[in-house]
Amino acid sequence: MSAAPSDYDPEKNLTLPSSVGGSTDRNDFAPGHTESNGSWGTRFIDSFKRDPNAHVTKPAQATNPREYDHAAAAERTANSGLATKLKGRHLQMIAIGGSIGTGLFVTSGAALSTGGPGSLIISFAVIGVLMFCTVQALGELAVLFPVAGSFSAYSTRFLDPAWGFAMGWNYAIQWLVVLPLEIVAASITLSFWPGANDTNKAAWVTIFLVVIVAINFFGVRGYGEAEFVFAIIKVVAVIGFIILGIILNCGGGPDGGYIGGRYWKSNNVPANYPGYQMGQPAGSIVSGAFNSGFKGLCSVFVTAAFSFAGTELVGLAAAESENPRKSLPTAIKQVFWRICLFYIVSLTIVSLLVPYGDARLLGDSSSDAKASPFVIAINNAGIEVLPSVMNVVILIAVLSVGNSSIYGSSRTLAALAEQNQAPRILAYIDRAGRPLVAIVVASALGLLCYVVAGGQEDANTALNWLYSLSGLSSIFTWGSICLAHIRFRSAWKKQGHSLDELAFRSQVGVIGSWVGFILNCLVLVAQFWTAAWPIGYGTYTAAGIAQNFFLAYLAAPVVILFYIPYKIYYRTPFMKTMDMDLQSGRKVWDTPALLEAERVERAQLPRWKRIYKIFC
Repeated sequence: MSAAPSDYDPEKNLTLPSSVGGSTDRNDFAPGHTESNGSWGTRFIDSFKRDPNAHVTKPAQATNPREYDHAAAAERTANSGLATKLKGRHLQMIAIGGSIGTGLFVTSGAALSTGGPGSLIISFAVIGVLMFCTVQALGELAVLFPVAGSFSAYSTRFLDPAWGFAMGWNYAIQWLVVLPLEIVAASITLSFWPGANDTNKAAWVTIFLVVIVAINFFGVRGYGEAEFVFAIIKVVAVIGFIILGIILNCGGGPDGGYIGGRYWKSNNVPANYPGYQMGQPAGSIVSGAFNSGFKGLCSVFVTAAFSFAGTELVGLAAAESENPRKSLPTAIKQVFWRICLFYIVSLTIVSLLVPYGDARLLGDSSSDAKASPFVIAINNAGIEVLPSVMNVVILIAVLSVGNSSIYGSSRTLAALAEQNQAPRILAYIDRAGRPLVAIVVASALGLLCYVVAGGQEDANTALNWLYSLSGLSSIFTWGSICLAHIRFRSAWKKQGHSLDELAFRSQVGVIGSWVGFILNCLVLVAQFWTAAWPIGYGTYTAAGIAQNFFLAYLAAPVVILFYIPYKIYYRTPFMKTMDMDLQSGRKVWDTPALLEAERVERAQLPRWKRIYKIFC
């Protein structure tokens, strides 16, 4: 079976119970290490008390306060005290549907308008390849080191503690700002229905904020169950739209008429196109495969990156999984199919049904569900009920991403605190295995959603700046994961280990991580170009160019501001392969025995399931 070297606590000189690495017998509303007697209310209150076996932080061993103790940090993230209650089905649904939100359903419309259908598909395909390589690398690391903080901890351990600090805060800020962004998006989505539109949006954001916060206070099991339900709804909706889109494209809608690839051809929008019937000037809707050439393609990359953000959450959840060795590889392999089916296929269908020149794609803001190309395509077909159904799905998807934002930010903040890279109180773990203080802080940032009370213009301004913080930050995170995997493999070999010892290996190996890292760098370069010299550059004022640059590239200076001062103050080293800690938090699997058991189990399966297991 497995043995965790990190179960040894040097402070107590005894073997800690399994709950130190996360207990599987915790009840989310019951003390994990006290008697179960007493009233429900008493047990509920006791569940918020500090876990006696989880420490806020353990004392560092470095004698110089300005010297970073990376060994102690690695040990603390390996023994965080988080509850391990996520099952395989939770991880699979987090991997499949965890990031399907406004990026796919709404802002893909603006991307279609900016670059045209060709640019839309190419950019999402490039980011998809990048994402697949990244998740494979993350899967290998997370199965071997299912530690708190996951990829930010890997950057600290395998790259540079200062870079791990920057990546941790970059990722935490990304999710902290996504929460109010998604809650406001949910309130805007409701404006699709006249009755809901007449209600003050502040009332709606209050309801959504309370629901999302409540789910996360149920602990990791509550988050997992909510995401399981949300993901099923989103997956069914996307598959249903793909089937509907094929039927509509072939002329099977109420209004009939074969569409085919008409809107991929230049200026081929018929006079009876529904957009004209809704007030757009005759002849104003253009079509074609590309808009604004190569710069249009590059401009779409950040939208694609925002859409895929959250896929890496499956690696973060490994620290709270009951059996990461069994459940994580399955979830990782399914990411490929999510990229192909839910993004590439669905967006291809959308691009066949809506021309990029349709003014409705621009909407009033990046969160306006009326600008969803999915809703526009259904409206164009003249189907009465389905636009409302699609908006319900968008609303659920938005709330799902908001739910993930508290989970992602709270776990990252707690891991940073465990590594002495954030206020120590954020590492408070209660008896239900929840990072309680970090959850409260993440929830409090949700109060920014009340910008909607300041009016539409103020709300749009605030949302645009929040979006600018989150859009590009994923690229830094993914690039760091790929580079950490490359450095880990080098250290693994240098310290005398073989690949046969790895319970799960990246299907694309180190080459795939290099591909992912290079693609991340190229996307950053392309985004810098389009941010500094945007489409229609000659029509911008100097102030307009500066504002456009920071709206598109704000995450980069934020990362630099976190990295350089920390690097200078603590004088952190770039980690050498022989100095990398490959023991703390490592799960030592009996890999040959596991592989043999899996081979025997697979041989007993029906042929169709054996084929299915190869890919999923």
